[in-house]
Parts: sequence; structure tokens; C-alpha cells
Amino acid sequence: MYLGIDLGGTNIAVGVVNDNYQIIARAKNHTKVPCPEEEMTEQLATATLQALQTANLTLDDVPWIGVGSPGSIDSKHGIVGFAGNLGLRSYTLADQLSKRLNGKKVFLENDANAAAFGEYQAGALKGANDALAITLGTGIGGGVIINGKIYSGCNGAAGELGHIVIQMDGRPCSCGRRGCWEAYASATGLVKTTQEIMEANPDKNAPIWEIAKGDLANVDGRTAFDAMRAGDPLGQQAVDRFIHDLGTGIANCINTFQPDILCIGGGICNEKENLLRPLRAFLKHEVFLVPNGKQTELRTASLGNDAGIIGAALLGNS
Repeated sequence: MYLGIDLGGTNIAVGVVNDNYQIIARAKNHTKVPCPEEEMTEQLATATLQALQTANLTLDDVPWIGVGSPGSIDSKHGIVGFAGNLGLRSYTLADQLSKRLNGKKVFLENDANAAAFGEYQAGALKGANDALAITLGTGIGGGVIINGKIYSGCNGAAGELGHIVIQMDGRPCSCGRRGCWEAYASATGLVKTTQEIMEANPDKNAPIWEIAKGDLANVDGRTAFDAMRAGDPLGQQAVDRFIHDLGTGIANCINTFQPDILCIGGGICNEKENLLRPLRAFLKHEVFLVPNGKQTELRTASLGNDAGIIGAALLGNS
């Protein structure tokens, strides 16, 4: 049995994972932030013990505790360098949580890396040697697996694939740069693209405007695809631009790493072939092709929100 913690700005989600990499017991508590480090440690410990109790297990039944956390992570020393949404800086999470849990070994990793490792161990990336996991959410999260190991770089910050620039001097990004991939191809980026196209075409009788009930504030990640399905050329235009922006970044990732498999996750992937079919067609002309050579396989992530828990639980195997 293993135990993984997905530490988020909204919730602390914990899962007990069996030897088949299935979650057999859970605990989920609201994350109370900001708070002192001691209180954060207590929140993590409480959720851990709740999950173990639900599974009728004790700390002695798991070999270690794994934690996936947002922010810059020093996985070697178990430190959260900086996590803005959690209000944490230089937090020795692994050491403090270990002491609270009777000396149990604690592994710490960036949450996107943990999710990628979960997909590698038990999901869409299973069987790969080199792999990439891309998550499309408010931003773009990335995880890199090389030779079966999480690649963290010299400072633990590798895998920030959302901050590849695809449009010089383009949209401002939260990181301080302009034109970052996540400013265009995240769910937030798709909303922005859809709104820009609607603003340039203000006929509120168009299906896309009717779907949004005449208000740009109602636009979400489904609006463009719903309008496309309704036969609206504005919806098709927004989807086409999004596929171009998403594909440009994915092509950059493939050309850089040439992974066996690249999987994409996030709510947008519920579009399935409406997303994958044009994306594959775009990539066919954009990736660096090796004649008669193996090409990267594009898949959708399969573990959903459980990827972070499963990956964290298995960090001792990384």
C-alpha cells in the first residue's frame, strides 16, 4: 500500500493506493490558507491519518508518504521554495511532516511532475521510456519523464512548458513574460481567444453570442466548441485558432524531447476527437519528422484528478 497527497490551493486530497495503483480510500479537506507552517503541516497530517483510518490501515502499513505541491520545489531536500497560492516560502514540508508522522519518510515533488509520474506509472504514459504530460487548465502544467525518471533540472523548476513563448511580444502572462504558450492554449487562453473573436464580430444573433447569452462574461472553455457544433463560423474560427496555438506549443515540445508518448489532460480534453483529430493533422506538418523513424504518439490523459495522488504515492519509486 502507498499513500499520496495532492496539496492544492483549494483542497488537500489524499489517497491510499494499492499495489495495482488503484485508490482504495480517500480523504479530502478544504485547504486553510494562508496559515503558519505548523498549521499547514497539521492539515496534511490530519488528512493523511483520515485516509489511513478509512482504509483500516496505520502508518506502519505504508512505506512512505508522497506529496505533490504547486510552486517551486526542491525535491532533493523536500522544500517548497515558493508557492504563491498557498502563501508558502522556504517551507521544509518533508522534514516537518515526517516529524509529525512518527518519522515516516516523506517525498515531495511539484504537483505537475507528480501527475505526470502518475500517468507514467498507471495511465496514458504507461509503457513509455520518455514521456511528456501536458495539463490544460487555468495555466498549462507540464511534466517531463526521461528514462523513466522525473526530470527536474538543476533547480527543480524544469517542466514549466507553459512558459514557452509562441508569440513574441504577445499577450501578457502571469510569469511576467509576453506571448507564453499558456496565455493562448490554456483554458483561460481559449476563453480569451473566443472573446476576442466575438468582440470583433458583435452580431448578437450569431450562435456563439446566443450560447454566451449575449455577454462575454459567460464565455467558457466550451463556448467555441459548442458554437462550432452549431455550425457557427465564429465558433469554428475560435477552435481553429486554439488548435493552432495548442499545436504550436506541442510541436515545440515534441521537437525538443521526441518522447515516446505525449498526453494532454484537463477539461478541454472532454472534446476528445473534436480536439485530437485536427490537432494530429496540425502536428503532422509541424513536428520534425525522422524518415522511417518512430514518431511521438499523442494521447489524452486517463487518470483525471487522480493522477496527482497516484503519482505522489509512488514517488519513492521514482
